[in-house]
Amino acid sequence: MEPIVIKEVSSRRELRKFVTFANKLFKDVPSYIPTLNFDEINLLTKKNPSLEHADLKMWLAYRGKQIVGRVAGIINHSVNELWNKKAVRFGWFDFIEDYEVFEKLFDTVADYGRSKGMNMIEGPFGFTDMDKECWVIENFEARQNMTTLYNPKYYIDFVERKGCEVACKWGQYIMPASQPIPEKVGRINELIMKKYNLRLLHFKSRKEVYPYARKFFLAINGAFKDLYDFVPFTDKEIDSYIKQYIPFVNLEFANFVVDENDNLIAFGLSLPDLNAGFKKANGRLFPFGWYHILRSLHHFTDIDLLLNGVLPEWQKRGVHSIYYSEMNKNAIKNNVRWAYTNPQIIGNEAQRIWDTTYDTTPLLKRAIFKKSI
Repeated sequence: MEPIVIKEVSSRRELRKFVTFANKLFKDVPSYIPTLNFDEINLLTKKNPSLEHADLKMWLAYRGKQIVGRVAGIINHSVNELWNKKAVRFGWFDFIEDYEVFEKLFDTVADYGRSKGMNMIEGPFGFTDMDKECWVIENFEARQNMTTLYNPKYYIDFVERKGCEVACKWGQYIMPASQPIPEKVGRINELIMKKYNLRLLHFKSRKEVYPYARKFFLAINGAFKDLYDFVPFTDKEIDSYIKQYIPFVNLEFANFVVDENDNLIAFGLSLPDLNAGFKKANGRLFPFGWYHILRSLHHFTDIDLLLNGVLPEWQKRGVHSIYYSEMNKNAIKNNVRWAYTNPQIIGNEAQRIWDTTYDTTPLLKRAIFKKSI
């Protein structure tokens, strides 16, 4: 058997091979949702504003002429400074079922980290919390969100064999999207809104969303500030996310709560289930990928609960119930069948809400791993 050779990505051609590797590796896996090559290339080049405060290296693993794995090493200086750590992140980490391939790629990132003064490796991470992160550790064949990472069980077997430990766990849930809203919830929500002079926004056109788009990401900065390894988005990152996500927003599932001064204090943002469209596009917008995605955007039976949160100063006042109920109401109106949550850190307030307030079923668990180097 030919030896494994690790080669750093240094050309546009190699970058395209890097980007498309996972789509080829998992092309026959029903639960794998291909990423768009265009989006991935933008994330991994200077077009990504996160690279203004992060260093990136990418490698491909070859056995002969065949690519058998890939990995990115990221040193996010903003994360390390804010959380007082010296960590190199691994991301875009995919490989065939061969421990030697995994180990050589893992060690390549660790060596890179040590050469830059890092003493810990952790992942899988992207640059920010808007990128795909955390591997599945339970229920590997469960339905994936478009925004989440797929991985087979052998990824976990290998990372544990390497001596990594779990740094943080996430949970995801599935729930009937059109479950009845208790009458008392509606009455309580009215009282909360009246007491604090709050307003629930209703958008009639996408043009009306844009004035609140920046407020939305600034609210995320406040609501998520204590979550594991979270770093506030920069202005340039926010501009990038507005372009990337707002065009996909279904107006009825952008549920924003503002105070009397029009400050956005709580939010619930969902996306139509785009899995089928992305699956058919298979990483390419052209010639027909755009059509499949657009069709999924307008013809859907399920939704992904993308982001929800409440500013710290407004937490524990029941404000979260306002946007949850509105999402629930619009799901009933649109005959939505199932709602899937994005990963929620186990033990935080958002995760406890799914456990205690709604008729939910745990779907899968995820984790970030770490190891001293």
